[in-house]
Amino acid sequence: MKATVLAFGLSSLALGACVQQTASPKTMPGPVMSVVEAKQAALNERKDELMRELATCESGGSGISDERIYGGRGAFVGRFQFMPRTVMTYVQQRDGRVLSFSEARELAHDYEQAKELAKYMIFEQGRASDWPVCARKIGLAQQVAEIQSLQ
Repeated sequence: MKATVLAFGLSSLALGACVQQTASPKTMPGPVMSVVEAKQAALNERKDELMRELATCESGGSGISDERIYGGRGAFVGRFQFMPRTVMTYVQQRDGRVLSFSEARELAHDYEQAKELAKYMIFEQGRASDWPVCARKIGLAQQVAEIQSLQ
């Protein structure tokens, strides 16, 4: 009897090995991007990296931080060393919003808002020359041209 049970057990194992196993379908992690979306995401990342380079140069190496930066005896504000009047002008052009002098200074100190304003000025208004020293140091015009050629 023991031999029969053992033989039956072995044949069951052998048959089980012959049964085709189906794998569960694999799911992709997270949302899947289209080619156009992936290209746009890569361009945005390249623009953001260029803005980090510009901010680091303009702020004397501070880059992205919460520290308030002033230059030119207080005439220039934030990581991108904006003049408040410049912020007021370009925000009004871009959004139609009218900022007070103090609101413009606050926006210039907020890295994310200032970065978006700098991207608008550089990529939509062609104002890369507004940062003459750092534009030359980091090759801003060349990098902008490269990014725009990929769009």
